[in-house]
Amino acid sequence: MTETPTVIPQAQSGKKPLSQTQRATRMLREMIITNKLLPGSSHLETELAEMLGMSRTPVREAAIVLEGQGLVEVKPRRGVRILPLSPADMEEIYSILTELESLAAHDVAKNGADEEDLARLRALIQEMETALADDDRHRWAEADERFHHKLVSLAGNRRLQTIVATYSDQVHRARLLTLHMRPTPHRSNEDHRALVEAIAAGDAERARNIHREHRIRAKTMMIKLIASHGLRAV
Repeated sequence: MTETPTVIPQAQSGKKPLSQTQRATRMLREMIITNKLLPGSSHLETELAEMLGMSRTPVREAAIVLEGQGLVEVKPRRGVRILPLSPADMEEIYSILTELESLAAHDVAKNGADEEDLARLRALIQEMETALADDDRHRWAEADERFHHKLVSLAGNRRLQTIVATYSDQVHRARLLTLHMRPTPHRSNEDHRALVEAIAAGDAERARNIHREHRIRAKTMMIKLIASHGLRAV
């Protein structure tokens, strides 16, 4: 006798499927932080709905969510404007990220990271090195982003992770716009190696200081690039 496949009820099969608004929010956010929707550009709701293959209502609701995250400006009867980048924005965002990520680095070193986690961090650094050797800056940026995400997640502070994730979106789109304008980021990789060694040694204050200086240098460079190339006017 042939067995009838077991059907798992939706409530028991894992996460609930995303609502249309959640899907629209996720898709629009991805288009914004990857600069498929350029900073400073304006779009009608009908245009965005057509891009996403859905009705205007979830697009409108998604835009309101993204407005709260500082990514767009909703203009009644005029659609959605993708907020431009500005030196002032980067100053504020990097200042927040600098302190929060430095706290994460401190806590990871203080609480200790196991060999598996240290190996993962080192593997990401090696991936960055390989990407630079191949002159593949996009692959370097992706590995760099995963390194920072892993560092913050190892701190085990969910609220800190949530706040950092929100502001990291802004940094990500700025980074992609300036990726080929900046010097080759060998110094960044050196900072990462020094940070991992400080964590491995359990030196919490050194880990905090290394990461703070790393983020301050990144902020200075990003603000200079945005200001000198007029990226906020894109």
